[in-house]
Amino acid sequence: MMAVGEPLREKRVRTKIDENLITRIGRDDRDALEELYRLTERTLYSYVLAIVKNPCDTQDIVQETYLKIRSCAHLYRPQGKPMAWIFTIARNLSLNYIRVNSRQIQPEEGEMENSVELSYIQDPVDRLVLESALRLLREQEREIIFLHLVSGLKHREIAGLLNLPLSTVLSGYHRALKKMKSYLEEGVRRQ
Repeated sequence: MMAVGEPLREKRVRTKIDENLITRIGRDDRDALEELYRLTERTLYSYVLAIVKNPCDTQDIVQETYLKIRSCAHLYRPQGKPMAWIFTIARNLSLNYIRVNSRQIQPEEGEMENSVELSYIQDPVDRLVLESALRLLREQEREIIFLHLVSGLKHREIAGLLNLPLSTVLSGYHRALKKMKSYLEEGVRRQ
């Protein structure tokens, strides 16, 4: 059984996104868009899911994010942080979606555990921890947990992507783990 906070068992390959990829997309290079998708899809999915909390809506927003990247890539100016640019697009689309639907989206009980969209998470305990995060945590805490546990990003990388101090990311991560641990321990006590 996995301890809360232990990274998912699956190994992840961290690939730094080359800014030239976005420049190539801006010149309508479909291979570049496909490569960007392959390199970022899991991370982007995790990030959007942490915001909207609904797997079906997350898929739509991720797809819309790649369409927006394709249509706006010619406007991209290299600054050394292409993932921050991508996350900004995804975050804006996610928040706009929530605003338009004017309701906080909550998954139905049991919906997440049977979701094909969470098929990245093979271990049932990992899945339980992440599902509880959707229900328990504040938005920023969810983003940090998902980016670290699902996407495998380091805390320093998360701080850079979210434009937060490293100390804020670390404290948010540990606070979120405490909340989830308390939730899981309380569930065990009730049984």
